[in-house]
Amino acid sequence: MTTSILDLAPFLPSHDALEKSDLPDKALDLKGLAAGLAGQLHPITAATVRAHMAVINSYYSNLIEGNRTRPYEIRQAQRGDFSTDPAARDLQQESLAHVQTQELLSERHPSVEESFSPAILRWLHERFYAELPERRRIVRDEKSGEEEIVEPGHYRQRTVQVGQHIPPAAEDLAGLLDRFFDTYQPGRHSGTNKIIAVMAAHHRLVWIHPFLDGNGRVTRLWTDQALKAIGLDSVGVWCLNRGLARSADRYKLLLHQADQPRQGTRDGRGPLSETALIGFCDYMLDQALDQVGYIRDLLKLPSLQQRIQGYVQARNDGRVPTRPEPLKPAAARVLFAAFQAGELERSEALELTGQHSDRNARRLLSQLRDDGLLSETSNRSPLRWQIPEHAESWYFPELAPGL
Repeated sequence: MTTSILDLAPFLPSHDALEKSDLPDKALDLKGLAAGLAGQLHPITAATVRAHMAVINSYYSNLIEGNRTRPYEIRQAQRGDFSTDPAARDLQQESLAHVQTQELLSERHPSVEESFSPAILRWLHERFYAELPERRRIVRDEKSGEEEIVEPGHYRQRTVQVGQHIPPAAEDLAGLLDRFFDTYQPGRHSGTNKIIAVMAAHHRLVWIHPFLDGNGRVTRLWTDQALKAIGLDSVGVWCLNRGLARSADRYKLLLHQADQPRQGTRDGRGPLSETALIGFCDYMLDQALDQVGYIRDLLKLPSLQQRIQGYVQARNDGRVPTRPEPLKPAAARVLFAAFQAGELERSEALELTGQHSDRNARRLLSQLRDDGLLSETSNRSPLRWQIPEHAESWYFPELAPGL
């Protein structure tokens, strides 16, 4: 039986259902909070935070799928330091592939039209799976025991079953996904409905299950890009995946419930349950609001200033094991100023050290650069605030385990 786009209806909750729900208010709050966070940070500092969060995003998205590679292990892989255990090494490579895909996506900077197209979905899958070791591309059929190799960027070629759900037939996928992205194009939706539409599309894309494997991770990568494309510029500074992973059982339950058919005449007018779709969108908005709020509070100036000072004090108390060398208290002033301004001219940084001699001032700046707390592109370039591993648990407490 051929699957049509109408089999995914409702695409959004109806106008009446939205009016009775909290979805419009939550979407409006998310838009405002995300914009406030974007305005809170200097663009250079935002780019630094976003690059750091790519590892965090990878950790949490892969954690949902059972890969527990910690952020510090991902960063070891970035430096070419892989585990000697083959299974652990494969998992590091999988996490690293996710980070690299995010970086390539950022460099690609797709337009709104491309962000809502089958081409970007296939590209995300191709980039992610092309970097995986072959052992991580093998899929075993639970019934027959047969094994297949996932082809990067290719739609699945056979029917599959996911739990109790049987996704559309393979021959329907190309046409169905063309219609899917046309249906969820932002131009078809107004106001806060654009945000609600992305959250609804997240489930509907998982329901379609375009690929033999990797659908969850690719859908979450696409959701981040879709939210950016509709104007939530601070996506990447905050990580929706952190909220989803921290409530993974509920995330999976609500995905399953939104697969269910309509439950009677009061449950919308499409084949699928409108009530369950509302519940899923409500959950997604809650997680997004929670994560934006969490990062916003961490990056408020008085709060971050206090934590930078706490890090410097910890260095001087010997509480940063990998960095036993103390730091002059003036380091906190320099680091906070770099965070605020995005980058500091060297003359300004030297003045901020408050040292009586130019030699001592330069020595402190050199120490901050050597410790990765500041970066430079040349010996005359401005200095930029950075987040080295030994400082991240002080700057971003409870962001992820094992930091």
